[in-house]
Amino acid sequence: MASSRYTKMFPVSWSELHRDARALAWRLADLGPFKGLVAVTRGGLVPAAIVARELNIRLIDTVCSSTYDRMEQGAKLEILKGAAAAEEQGKGWLIVDDLVDTGVTARAVRTMLPEAHFATVYAKPAGRPTVDSYITEVSQDTWILFPWDQEAVMAKTIIEMKGVQ
Repeated sequence: MASSRYTKMFPVSWSELHRDARALAWRLADLGPFKGLVAVTRGGLVPAAIVARELNIRLIDTVCSSTYDRMEQGAKLEILKGAAAAEEQGKGWLIVDDLVDTGVTARAVRTMLPEAHFATVYAKPAGRPTVDSYITEVSQDTWILFPWDQEAVMAKTIIEMKGVQ
């Protein structure tokens, strides 16, 4: 796991992510139509593509950020690229991200696009107040292991895990 503040692991498969992103789109369908969608990179790219398809949104932009010390409290965020929707303060736009954790990134994006509807697939308690819609809540001490952060490897046998030969 990425840090000592995470005591639980929540692995998400491609199928589960697709199902949850479609569920998010279902929840958002009656709130539109939206002028366009802003994906928060990088994690929001895959859910944004699914939501955009399901809601037939063709105008897609990104907000690009980099978080330093992201596993620690008080993380520092750098916005690498803003969104064109900022000219309208995001009015009529949809923001999509994979996860809101501490809310550091979400608060920065909210500052740029205060009128947009902010939706994430997963939400943790510390960041939940910064988004308008989400599908699944997980505890703050849970590390979500997204499918793009996993690779298939041969599983160890129980005997191997116990160190018995």
